[in-house]
Amino acid sequence: MKSQGKIIKLTGGFYYVLAGNQVYQTRARGNFRSRKIKPVVGDNVIFESTNSTDGYILEILPAKNRMIRPPLANIDLMVIVTSLITPNFQPNLLDRFLVTQEFNDLTAIIYVTKSDLVHDQQQLQNFQEIFDYYQNIGYAVIFSSNPFSDDSLQKLAQLINGKVTAVTGQSGAGKSTLLNHLVPELKLPTAAISQSLNRGKHTTRHVELHQVAGSLIADTPGFSNMALPQIPLERVKNLFPEFMTLSPQCRFRECQHINEPDCAVKAAVVSGEILTSRYESYQQFRQEVQQQKRY
Repeated sequence: MKSQGKIIKLTGGFYYVLAGNQVYQTRARGNFRSRKIKPVVGDNVIFESTNSTDGYILEILPAKNRMIRPPLANIDLMVIVTSLITPNFQPNLLDRFLVTQEFNDLTAIIYVTKSDLVHDQQQLQNFQEIFDYYQNIGYAVIFSSNPFSDDSLQKLAQLINGKVTAVTGQSGAGKSTLLNHLVPELKLPTAAISQSLNRGKHTTRHVELHQVAGSLIADTPGFSNMALPQIPLERVKNLFPEFMTLSPQCRFRECQHINEPDCAVKAAVVSGEILTSRYESYQQFRQEVQQQKRY
């Protein structure tokens, strides 16, 4: 009998499909490989099964979005977990995640961890100002002196309620730890930080959507770096919300905020209205996109 469901896990050549309250173990149809069709976690599919351990995916339904890294489809929002220290905060990596989410038309939530390990109050205040900036340009930010406080967890639970959510971020930032606090019964593995490299180990080996109180949440492998998707060069500037706000004040309608005179974005960087790190990320991302086009 044919049914419709969602792939929630892919491992060992099997696709685990959630339909209603039942999970079915399935394989992909034989001609998928020859047609270069690769189902991913989050895909909505048509499948047939005679029992819970013996089924076949017949068709992949159109997806509203599809990501290459992590390989996911039909995601409503992304929670980007970023630590302040061990591993150290990397504004460029955070901006990479945000630009990727903007390009994929996803809502992004920034969840800050390791704040309880920052004992210098001035340093903590500096971090607070940075994340206030991200909140002011439109991103939901969860930042507190106790990263896993009941208040922080409740805020996150409200934001993801009823959504298909992926948790992503830097290796060792605490993605699995966050989910274990949010849903203790998950008992996801975690690992210590490498002191010599100041980064975490990849405790998450595969992408899986976990069922959590009417929501689906994916823990994904962490990154110490990540490549940008194939973004058209002229679109890069549109993936920075604060640039979009100021662009109408530029002298030229199609200002790229690089060498043009009377550029409102560059003026805002000089005045401090735009973070220097954000503009530096923009310049670097443009260069990377140009490099992509050469190969």
